[in-house]
Amino acid sequence: MTPNHNHQKKIAVINDFSGFGRCSLAVAIPIISVMKIQCCPVPTSIFSNHTGFDSFFFDDYTASMQPYINEWKKLDLRFNGICTGFLGSREQIQIVLQFLKDFGRPETTILVDPVMGDYGKPYSTYTPEMCLEMKKLAVHADILTPNLTEACILTDRQYHEGRWHMAEVISLAEQLGSMGPDRVVITGIPQGEFIANLCYEKGREPKFLRTHKVGTSRSGTGDVFSAIIAADAVNGEDFQKSVRKASRFIKKCILRSIELDLPLTDGVCFEELLGKLAK
Repeated sequence: MTPNHNHQKKIAVINDFSGFGRCSLAVAIPIISVMKIQCCPVPTSIFSNHTGFDSFFFDDYTASMQPYINEWKKLDLRFNGICTGFLGSREQIQIVLQFLKDFGRPETTILVDPVMGDYGKPYSTYTPEMCLEMKKLAVHADILTPNLTEACILTDRQYHEGRWHMAEVISLAEQLGSMGPDRVVITGIPQGEFIANLCYEKGREPKFLRTHKVGTSRSGTGDVFSAIIAADAVNGEDFQKSVRKASRFIKKCILRSIELDLPLTDGVCFEELLGKLAK
C-alpha cells in the first residue's frame, strides 16, 4: 500500500534560511510547529547569519530548488497552506509560481509576504523587472502582507513620509484586493506614538489595529508575523483576531529582547514566549 503523507495539516514555507539572527525559515519552522501544523521548508538560499550583519556566508539555492520540489511531487504531498517570503531573483519567483500550480488546491491558503523594501525604498535586488514579477505572484495570494513601502510598489503609488490618512491606506488595500487577494494586512503604519496594521477583507469593514510603539525595529519580526497569520488561517482563525494576536506577540517578544539586552541584529527572542502560541 502506498503511504499517505497527508493526514496532518501542513504548510510549505518558501524562504531563505539563516543560521543566526532569528529570521526567515528559522522563525517560521518553530512558530508554525508550535501552532500544531507541520512546517515544510523550501530554502531559497542559505546564510550563516542574515545580511544585517557586517559579514556573512551565503549560498544561493536557486539551482537546487526545482529538483528538491520534484521529490515532493513524487510523495504526492498536499498542503493546507503555502507561505512565501523573501525571493532574491526573477527565477526564484518563477519557481514559486510553478510551485503554486503544482501544489495549490482550492482548499490551500496561499500567503504572500512581498518582501521588497522598506522606508519608502525597494531593496537593491528589486529591479523594476523583479517588482513586475512580484506583482504576478501577488495575484495568486489569498492573504497578502505588505508594509507601506511594498503596498506602494505593488500599486505603483507614491510613498510619502509622515502621517498616512486612514482613507489613503484603505484605498491602497482596496487596490491590492482588486489584484486577487481576499485578505490584505498593511503593516507598520506610523500613527504618532502608535504603530498600526490595516486589516482588509472582502465583504467586511476595514479595521485599523493599533499598538504602542516599543523599542526599535528588529530583524525577523515580519517573518514572525506572517508565520502566525499563515498558521491561524489554516487553523480557521478569524483574520482580525489573528492580526491582533501576531502584533501583541511581537510586542511582547520585543520587550523581552530589550530586557535581555539583545543586539538588534539578533532579532526577537520569541523562544521564551512560544508557549503562548500553543494555546
